[in-house]
Amino acid sequence: MSLAPHHLYPSRLVPPVAAVVAYARESFGGARPVLEAACELMARIRRDFSYDPEATEVTTPLAEAFAQRHGVCQDFAHIMIAGLRGLGLPAAYVSGYIRTIPPPGEKRLEGADASHAWVMLWCGPETGWIGLDPTNDLIVADDHIVTAVGRDYADVAPLDGVVIGPGSQKVGVAVDVVPVG
Repeated sequence: MSLAPHHLYPSRLVPPVAAVVAYARESFGGARPVLEAACELMARIRRDFSYDPEATEVTTPLAEAFAQRHGVCQDFAHIMIAGLRGLGLPAAYVSGYIRTIPPPGEKRLEGADASHAWVMLWCGPETGWIGLDPTNDLIVADDHIVTAVGRDYADVAPLDGVVIGPGSQKVGVAVDVVPVG
């Protein structure tokens, strides 16, 4: 059974926002295939929004990130999901990692890989789920590593829970995605 219906409705962090749905609708005119229109939407998000880690926090509302046109991968994924769901298309939030590729002739940097977020769109039973990365304007392939799928960031936060111990503690996480073989 498909999980598509589970990803069709608004969630706590991806509520319906009329301006976001209107923005997404611009890519879905006519009788064009869903994936083609979604790829155009993904490209528009990449073009129209600026990646800026100082612009938002994990608590920044989707409508605010959309209005300021600045944010990070979490914001861009939430915006794309809100637009797709607002058009009646099931879309999921994906948390994971993306392997970075160094420029030709340069050594791959250790620790350059960071947690990442993207979208999965249900394209019907013949095609299934397709991953779309609006931060990088990419259809997801082998360099995207899925750790969790949910309705929004709250479902799949990379670190969630309570650490109990004596005194002050700090938790740090580093990931280095290295091909084996």
